[in-house]
Amino acid sequence: GGEFEDEFVRDLRHDRTFTVSMANAGPATNGSQFFITTVPTPWLDNKHTVFGRVTRGMDICSLIENVKVDEMDKPYDEITIASIDIL
Repeated sequence: GGEFEDEFVRDLRHDRTFTVSMANAGPATNGSQFFITTVPTPWLDNKHTVFGRVTRGMDICSLIENVKVDEMDKPYDEITIASIDIL
Protein backbone atom coordinates (compact mmCIF):
# COMPACT_ATOMS: atom_id res chain seq x y z
CA GLY A 1 0.00 0.00 0.00
CA GLY A 2 0.91 3.64 -0.33
CA GLU A 3 1.96 6.01 2.41
CA PHE A 4 -0.61 7.97 4.39
CA GLU A 5 -0.85 10.78 6.95
CA ASP A 6 -0.25 10.27 10.67
CA GLU A 7 -3.38 9.55 12.71
CA PHE A 8 -2.51 10.28 16.32
CA VAL A 9 -5.20 9.77 18.97
CA ARG A 10 -4.64 11.45 22.33
CA ASP A 11 -5.89 8.43 24.33
CA LEU A 12 -3.77 5.87 22.44
CA ARG A 13 -0.24 6.08 23.80
CA HIS A 14 2.85 3.92 23.98
CA ASP A 15 2.33 3.70 27.74
CA ARG A 16 2.32 -0.07 28.22
CA THR A 17 3.74 -3.30 26.94
CA PHE A 18 2.30 -5.04 23.87
CA THR A 19 1.25 -1.87 22.04
CA VAL A 20 0.80 -2.35 18.28
CA SER A 21 2.07 0.67 16.37
CA MET A 22 2.72 1.75 12.78
CA ALA A 23 6.34 1.89 11.62
CA ASN A 24 7.36 4.92 9.56
CA ALA A 25 10.36 6.86 8.27
CA GLY A 26 9.14 10.25 9.51
CA PRO A 27 5.96 12.36 9.35
CA ALA A 28 3.29 11.17 6.89
CA THR A 29 5.28 8.09 5.78
CA ASN A 30 3.08 5.36 7.27
CA GLY A 31 2.77 2.24 5.16
CA SER A 32 2.04 -1.36 5.97
CA GLN A 33 4.71 -2.21 8.51
CA PHE A 34 4.04 -2.40 12.22
CA PHE A 35 5.82 -3.23 15.44
CA ILE A 36 4.83 -4.45 18.90
CA THR A 37 6.43 -2.87 21.95
CA THR A 38 7.52 -5.09 24.83
CA VAL A 39 8.14 -2.23 27.27
CA PRO A 40 6.46 1.18 27.65
CA THR A 41 7.93 3.53 24.99
CA PRO A 42 6.54 7.05 25.63
CA TRP A 43 9.19 8.67 23.38
CA LEU A 44 7.28 7.18 20.42
CA ASP A 45 4.08 9.12 21.20
CA ASN A 46 3.09 11.46 18.35
CA LYS A 47 5.79 9.90 16.16
CA HIS A 48 4.22 6.49 15.51
CA THR A 49 0.47 5.81 15.30
CA VAL A 50 -0.86 3.37 17.90
CA PHE A 51 -3.57 1.20 16.41
CA GLY A 52 -4.00 -1.62 18.87
CA ARG A 53 -2.91 -3.78 21.77
CA VAL A 54 -1.95 -7.43 21.88
CA THR A 55 -4.64 -9.13 24.00
CA ARG A 56 -3.57 -12.76 23.57
CA GLY A 57 -0.30 -14.43 22.67
CA MET A 58 1.99 -12.18 24.69
CA ASP A 59 4.12 -15.26 25.33
CA ILE A 60 4.67 -15.57 21.57
CA CYS A 61 5.71 -11.88 21.39
CA SER A 62 8.24 -12.54 24.13
CA LEU A 63 9.58 -15.61 22.32
CA ILE A 64 10.03 -13.57 19.12
CA GLU A 65 11.74 -10.79 21.06
CA ASN A 66 14.32 -13.26 22.35
CA VAL A 67 15.30 -15.13 19.16
CA LYS A 68 18.96 -15.26 18.21
CA VAL A 69 19.95 -12.53 15.74
CA ASP A 70 23.04 -11.69 13.69
CA GLU A 71 25.18 -8.54 13.96
CA MET A 72 22.54 -6.62 11.93
CA ASP A 73 19.73 -7.70 14.34
CA LYS A 74 18.26 -10.00 11.68
CA PRO A 75 16.92 -13.28 13.09
CA TYR A 76 18.87 -16.35 12.01
CA ASP A 77 15.58 -18.17 11.45
CA GLU A 78 12.71 -16.60 9.51
CA ILE A 79 9.76 -15.50 11.64
CA THR A 80 6.33 -15.36 10.00
CA ILE A 81 2.81 -14.59 11.16
CA ALA A 82 0.68 -17.47 9.89
CA SER A 83 -2.64 -16.05 11.06
CA ILE A 84 -4.01 -13.15 13.07
CA ASP A 85 -7.38 -12.26 14.57
CA ILE A 86 -8.35 -8.60 14.59
CA LEU A 87 -10.96 -7.95 17.26
